[in-house]
Amino acid sequence: MERFAVYPGTFDPITNGHVDVIERSLKLFDRVVVAVAPSPEKKPLFSIEDRLEMAAEATRRFPNVSVDTLDGLLVNYVLKKGASAVLRGIRAYSDFEYEFQMALMNRHLDCRVETVFLMPSEEYAYVTSSHIKAVASHGGNVAGLVPKAVEKRLAEKLGLPGGGKTG
Repeated sequence: MERFAVYPGTFDPITNGHVDVIERSLKLFDRVVVAVAPSPEKKPLFSIEDRLEMAAEATRRFPNVSVDTLDGLLVNYVLKKGASAVLRGIRAYSDFEYEFQMALMNRHLDCRVETVFLMPSEEYAYVTSSHIKAVASHGGNVAGLVPKAVEKRLAEKLGLPGGGKTG
């Protein structure tokens, strides 16, 4: 039986921390779907189409990773796709508390849906999409924290030269 996980998120934008979690998950799962949620309530910087493209570009080197749109209830999506687990990255205790509650809610909705938590490498433990957008919007250096293609897209979106790098 194929071990298949769904990695849901807004990915606005996808970071090297996300990619690191995906790469780590491939030691546990045969296949991973990065499920990009529209999340209009979060007022994303990038359109869903842009986020799908960036996620596909960032994961292109992994033949057993695909990218899809997540619309609706995560549990329903996971069951429809036939996945065996939800994959979530956690960086700190504050992430765990929120993710733990979500995992319990998903289990309440359908006990067949398991959640697997993975931590990113220490070098990405502080990286969040929100911090990336804030730093880039002020001309700060995000090189090495996001894939090169994302760095370029941030610069274009924010009207910055050089991918959000300074000096």
